[in-house]
Order: sequence, then structure tokens, then C-alpha cells
Amino acid sequence: MTSAALRARGFAPSEELSRFWSLTWTLAVTDWKLRFYGSVLGYFWSLARPFLLFGVIYLVFSEFAKLGDDVKHYPVYILFAPVLFQFFAETTSNGLSSLVDREHLLRKVRFPRLVIPLAIALTSLFNLLMTLLAVMVFAIANGVYPTLSWLELPLLVAILVVLSLGVAMLLSALFVRYRDLAPIWEVFSQALFYASPVLYVTTMVPESFQHPYVAAPLAAIFAQMRHAVIDPSAPPVWEAIGGAERLLIPGGIVVGAFALGWWVFHREAPRIAENL
Repeated sequence: MTSAALRARGFAPSEELSRFWSLTWTLAVTDWKLRFYGSVLGYFWSLARPFLLFGVIYLVFSEFAKLGDDVKHYPVYILFAPVLFQFFAETTSNGLSSLVDREHLLRKVRFPRLVIPLAIALTSLFNLLMTLLAVMVFAIANGVYPTLSWLELPLLVAILVVLSLGVAMLLSALFVRYRDLAPIWEVFSQALFYASPVLYVTTMVPESFQHPYVAAPLAAIFAQMRHAVIDPSAPPVWEAIGGAERLLIPGGIVVGAFALGWWVFHREAPRIAENL
């Protein structure tokens, strides 16, 4: 909406932006609270999933298969990585069906459609931040202590948010027309879980494949997370990918995914209510 149109409606652009973010925040907080409504233990149930998954992974891969014997602080890594991946999976899967799930709202109320996927991402971010606090306590208890390099973690989370939001916008807009996307994305995200360095680290990938492998955004994020937060002796992402200039590849994919999602969503937004 242009500034002239906003002024014609009696709103300055700053006021419209304030209303937009206020609505996004309200929807996100409401969704987050509703997840635990009527639950005795409330938020602690959301902590159960990553820690139970960690317990299974640790027993199978560390105790039985001895996969992480050569990886420093492997138990901490396989708790951090699934938590970050879960944010991506939760944002994209919930974002995919977000417009369809709110069909009654879209048909009755006029508001910026972009609020819905943004609120989904923000709700997932609430869960991620709260879970990361528990994960950091676990890390410190296992001998991984905070350093200045931990300041890189907010930047890595921000990059992950941009990637996840871009994919969520794209999927949500397309799902209105193509309902087959739901099972397709479910299978793809499950495959992506095993293809990404979640249960293993990037240095376990054969050296001949390591550089193109780390070009994938999730692999690059997890590689740098390991170096910055868990093990400073692990190779940083620019070494794992084969040179700092190659970071333009995962960076370009993140920017491209966000730009494509934004463009498709805004192209479809005027017809979303009609196509539901």
C-alpha cells in the first residue's frame, strides 16, 4: 500500500506499520498461549520433545553405535542441532497450512495477509528461545561454557528465521491452490532432517563432498554453530565450505528463498480469500 493511499485512509505509514506489527505480535502470543491452554505442565511439554529425542539419539548413536566418540561434546551438539532444525520444520510445516487453517478469519476480516505467516514464525521463535535456554543450561553442565563466540548464535538464529520465513511464505501461498504440498513437504522435511548435519557433524562427511555439502544453508548454519558455541577447535564454516567467498552460495540461497517467498505471497495475497 502506498503512502498516498495510507494518508487517504487517515493513517500515516508509521501508524500502519505499528498496527501491522501489533496484530502480528497479538496473533503470535495468542497462538503460543493456546498451545498450552488447559495443560497442567504447560510449556514444559514443549521441552520434552527435544530432550526425549536427544535421549534416543544419544543412546543409539553415542552409546550403541559409538558414532560420536571422535566428536568433542557430541551430546551437546545433538541437542543443539535438533532444536534448531525443529524450529525450521515447525515454522515451515505450520506456515504451509496457516492460511487454510484461518480460512474463517480471512473471509471475514480485512487485514494484511502477511501477518499470518509472520505470526507463525514468531510463535516458533518463542518456542526456540525458551528451549535454547534449557539447552544452554545442559551445555554448561557438560563443560561447554559461554565465550564471546556465543554472540554469533543470535546471528545464526536470525539467518535461520529468514530462511524459514521465506519457505513458509512460499508454501502457505501455494498450499491454497495445491493441497498436495502437505504430504510432499512432510516427506521432504523428513528427508532434509537426515540429509542435514543434525545427527552427525559436517566433518564426518567425506572430504570430496564436504564443500558442496556445506553450501546448503542448514549445513552451513550448523557447522558455524558447532564452531562458535560448542567446539572452537572445529573448522569454521568458511573452512568447511572451502573459502570465505563460497559463503555467497548459502547466503544467496537464503536471500533467494526469502525473496521468492515474499514475491509469490504478495502475488497471491489479493486472491487468497477467493481461492480458499
